[in-house]
Amino acid sequence: MFYEIRTYRLKNGAIPQYLRVVEEEGIAIQKAHLGNLVGYYYSEIGTINEIVHIWSYVSLDDREARRQRLAADPEWQAFLPRIRDLIEVAENKIMKPASFSPMG
Repeated sequence: MFYEIRTYRLKNGAIPQYLRVVEEEGIAIQKAHLGNLVGYYYSEIGTINEIVHIWSYVSLDDREARRQRLAADPEWQAFLPRIRDLIEVAENKIMKPASFSPMG
């Protein structure tokens, strides 16, 4: 199992708007293609204006195929401008759990 951890630093004050449009439209499109959403979070203490979402995949090939399908979806392409300008910095990590990890 592989976990993709996507972290976005948003513009000041943009978290409510970002979460609203993702909840209303974006997350359904993502789930239809990406599959297993592990969690979707926003910062409360520490680094502010931060969104983190985690997706799990059986393999890196599974991830690549799912992300390609998402990128090709016309609904996703139409949705992206609603969040793109709210994001200042994006970071992406692929993590593999240790054998003793509870999410392994």
